[in-house]
Amino acid sequence: MSDSPSAAELPTSVGDIAWSVRNNITSAADVLERHLATIDEREGDIHAFNLVLADEARARAAEIDDAVTVGRDPGPLAGVPIALKDNLCTQGIPTTCSSKILDGWRPPYDATVVTRLRDAGAIVVGKTNLDEFAMGSSTENSAFGATRNPHDISRVPGGSSGGSAAAVAAGFAAASLGSDTGGSIRQPAALCGVVGVKPTYGAVSRYGLVAFASSLDQIGPFTHDVADAALVLEAISGHDQMDSTSIRQGPLHLSRQLDMGVAGLRVGRITDLPEGASPDVAARLDEAFDALRDAGAEIVDVEVPAFGYGLTAYYLIAPAEASSNLARYDGVRFGHRVEAPDTNAMYMATRTDGFGAEVKRRIMLGTYALSAGYYDAYYGRALRVRRRIAADFAAAYERADVLLTPASPTVAFHLGDKTSDPMSMYLCDTYTIPSNLTGDPALSVPFGTGDDGLPVGVQVLAPALEESRMFRTAAELERRVRK
Repeated sequence: MSDSPSAAELPTSVGDIAWSVRNNITSAADVLERHLATIDEREGDIHAFNLVLADEARARAAEIDDAVTVGRDPGPLAGVPIALKDNLCTQGIPTTCSSKILDGWRPPYDATVVTRLRDAGAIVVGKTNLDEFAMGSSTENSAFGATRNPHDISRVPGGSSGGSAAAVAAGFAAASLGSDTGGSIRQPAALCGVVGVKPTYGAVSRYGLVAFASSLDQIGPFTHDVADAALVLEAISGHDQMDSTSIRQGPLHLSRQLDMGVAGLRVGRITDLPEGASPDVAARLDEAFDALRDAGAEIVDVEVPAFGYGLTAYYLIAPAEASSNLARYDGVRFGHRVEAPDTNAMYMATRTDGFGAEVKRRIMLGTYALSAGYYDAYYGRALRVRRRIAADFAAAYERADVLLTPASPTVAFHLGDKTSDPMSMYLCDTYTIPSNLTGDPALSVPFGTGDDGLPVGVQVLAPALEESRMFRTAAELERRVRK
């Protein structure tokens, strides 16, 4: 290879980085050093990471460059710097879920998605900050402090995967992984101006994802553009025998769909969509429908009557599952422990000291919903509402191939604006929660700006395992966005 290129000459997209590294045009080491320099420059202001793995990443880049030198293909993501949400298990590397209660825990294994990224040649650059145990919409509920939006550091990046979204938006990584339980990929993607994807439930293995609400959680990518999201999702998707909810099918194939356009595609406008979107966000959504119509799509009106019940059902189902999943953090088996005279006192003291306020709020709500005498009235009824929402979406997809909604009701709000009012924070997920309840795929694609020049994301929703339609639509929106 010739002398190292300048930072301006280095490729920036996932696809370009991998192609250049695999063809010995650019070294993985040079690409990595450019990203590490950006981290050094801006991480102090943004706090996207809980842990930067610079030494480990450099060793990995050297392995990839050595493979290329001897003529071995390192994989489809060769040399791509990727950040991981800090609720994904990494063998021997701290995994905290941004919670004090996991202090000192180093998992003995890698999450399946981590293994698949490494097998594909990617380089893990660090573990990103999140709302504690993925419970939040602003990444302010972290034991390690808030993450800030790279577009305006006085504002939130969204949540709970705010660190992962901010890492991509700030140029710290070419891609990142997050988890989405009620919008935790799509909402921060919208606020940070990047692409964020929640795949069909079961399309990506959850093995090694620290559980929040097991029937809702799903792992997906953040990237700068739709094509890069397709590449990362192709690498991490596919059946995994270690996950009992994994769908028995091979990896998704999406990249070749992106240039197909939307001619003849039926794009649904939900006429009974819950109110709440700010005027600037609503205007971008209208422009998105116009752009797809101009591209040859048919815009059809559909109804999803139960859409507005999603928030209520979610905040019974998710806390109920969380109260069960988080029972394992007891000071006995691993993580943080507060010493006390007896086991019961130790258990109470450990959980009181180890969990933050929002996690405690949701554990108590979930435990109440599952308690004797209230199970049928609350949790059982929420499950019936969930089935109704799924039925309403299925009916809508008989008339439309994809649906469009806002990803977030507003652009990024200021730090501290909603921390004293949990309900206003929960409303941030109004438009994203229903697809978690149904298990269908959804993504947020940047589509212009709103108030104060901040990014707006349009959400594209599709039926289960129809990611190809969703990506086709998002790619067309990306091509036609007003710059």
